[in-house]
Amino acid sequence: MVLTITLKVILGFIALMLVIRLMGKKELSEVTPFDIVFLLMLGGILEETLYDNKVQVWYFLYAIILWTVLSFMTNLVVRKYDKLRPFIKGEPSILINKGVLDIKELKINKMETEQLLSLLRQQGIFSIREVKYVILEPGGQISVMKKDSSDQITTDTLPRLLIDEGQIVNRTLNQIRKNEQWVINLLKKEGYEDIKKVYYAEWSEGKGLYVQCNE
Repeated sequence: MVLTITLKVILGFIALMLVIRLMGKKELSEVTPFDIVFLLMLGGILEETLYDNKVQVWYFLYAIILWTVLSFMTNLVVRKYDKLRPFIKGEPSILINKGVLDIKELKINKMETEQLLSLLRQQGIFSIREVKYVILEPGGQISVMKKDSSDQITTDTLPRLLIDEGQIVNRTLNQIRKNEQWVINLLKKEGYEDIKKVYYAEWSEGKGLYVQCNE
């Protein structure tokens, strides 16, 4: 029994290390709810099978491998099909837009105003009047742009993500009421004829287009 437990612990330790490596170099604040659920489930598998003599080592190893493969395949699907990302990974929500509190977004994200104020205070902001934009990230943290930001952004719109990992971000186009042809024309105007070579692109009315191509 001791040998079996030892082997399971070693395999579990190796599996957890591999999973963490597969997740990439994320800070805790960047871990999404999907990542947390995955780690909790993996921990549950380890806990339930560690002292159960009826569960052989190979069954234990199979469960870990299967769960890891499912997570890896889910990540691949999300990267390939952008429309599934909001349902699986979540997406940023603009809670304060141009200095105006978006009550609808607060309700959608089940967030009370006091919770938002608490998060703002943690960043040294004590009044909603001080901020132009507040974005709730998928991991639960907020990103803030103050009205008198030191970066001297004069436009009334946020930088918008148009292309992510070579894929046009349709949810962004829906937000700014544009279409894919608009993106293509915008890129061509800046000298990028082949959209497949573009890895990342963002756009704002004040600063225009920023593009990073594939190496």
